Amino acid sequence: MTEDAKAREAITRFAKSIFDRGLTCGSSGNISQRLSDGTILVTPTGSSMGFLEPTQISHLSADGQHLAGDAPTKEVALHTAFYDTRTETGAVVHLHPTHSVALSMLPDIDPDNVLPPLTPYTIMRLGKVKLLPFFLPGDPGMGEAVRGLAGKRSAVLLANHGPVVAGKTLDAAVYAMEELEENAKLAILTRSLDVIGMSDAQVAQVVRQFNVDYN
Repeated sequence: MTEDAKAREAITRFAKSIFDRGLTCGSSGNISQRLSDGTILVTPTGSSMGFLEPTQISHLSADGQHLAGDAPTKEVALHTAFYDTRTETGAVVHLHPTHSVALSMLPDIDPDNVLPPLTPYTIMRLGKVKLLPFFLPGDPGMGEAVRGLAGKRSAVLLANHGPVVAGKTLDAAVYAMEELEENAKLAILTRSLDVIGMSDAQVAQVVRQFNVDYN
């Protein structure tokens, strides 16, 4: 099986798993993967992640031009911004999971680090997550906002919209997205409780031990 065919199969498999577990609904969310030749496969616009066929996946040039397959998601600029600014990025996942979206709307979260340090796995897989302002769906300004971070963050949370996560591989990007949603859920469930989060010293220990980019 060719690299292209394997990637298409993996994208549709992960997309169905994401949809079946309610991490995104309807025709929302999109996934992309960069191939070894620099071109990009991305889920098509107006499609449900739960019912994708590999042949539907859009094939784009390295600069985002449509080469083949169905018309790509309108969030292409969001994906290419990560590929262009984080050279190690091999895949990007953007979803609309309930708890992450809810967290983006709370008034007193830290926009530079929206996830409280409740577990080491969030730090290990995501680093700090930046809150970006509200944009209309498909607005290329989302991509420009990501470019403005100059590659410093692998994950962002779009206000009133949802998270976007970049990873070295498709597996890594999906797993990091799942971790983001679980930590957002924990943050909301414990919001009114006097919980014991991780101390600054414990966070620093995780950052050192697992060589996390936590700037």
